[in-house]
Amino acid sequence: MQELGFEAAYLVTPTIHSDDRGDFLEWFRADWIEEAVGHRLGLAQANCSVSRRGVLRGIHFADVPVGQAKFVTCVSGAVLDVAVDLRVGSPTFGRWAAAELDDRTRSAVYLAEGIGHGFMALSEQATVVYLCSQPYAPAREHGVHPLDPELGIRWPEDITPVLSPKDAAAPSLADALSGGLLPDYATCLAYYDKLRTGGA
Repeated sequence: MQELGFEAAYLVTPTIHSDDRGDFLEWFRADWIEEAVGHRLGLAQANCSVSRRGVLRGIHFADVPVGQAKFVTCVSGAVLDVAVDLRVGSPTFGRWAAAELDDRTRSAVYLAEGIGHGFMALSEQATVVYLCSQPYAPAREHGVHPLDPELGIRWPEDITPVLSPKDAAAPSLADALSGGLLPDYATCLAYYDKLRTGGA
């Protein structure tokens, strides 16, 4: 695992064993997470998302505590996966980092609680699966508009983004900040420490 642009976001590039039968890889291991962040990913929910080309999902995040950490990979097709540091007070607040996840490299990303997440399907169809530390809880879930100029995420220029009505109506980063929706950096750090000591 290597840091993906800022603290609490990581890129995972697995070893793929190939022969004339096909490929084999370990796409997730709990000890990878524990070594990088100091605790294991508690598995509460597994999601599967199938998207056509141009579908843009995100930028999503959850209240911290308890937040929702994610381990994300693309099992079919290709996506541009984006992490955004939404933790108010973080030295990298507002910074984003992107990685292409596809069915060739089989890379994955791990995003800690408080990190915003979104992706765009690059192939005609893309299937993304992700493991979550907490179940979906609508009252704690929020979003920031993925096309907000202040964020300046460089989505592919040759693909027209397709957003859900909910994501299209998401607030800008500035509006989410003024509305008190964004997670607090110090609170996130305290929560990470709690996870490391087994207190959560």
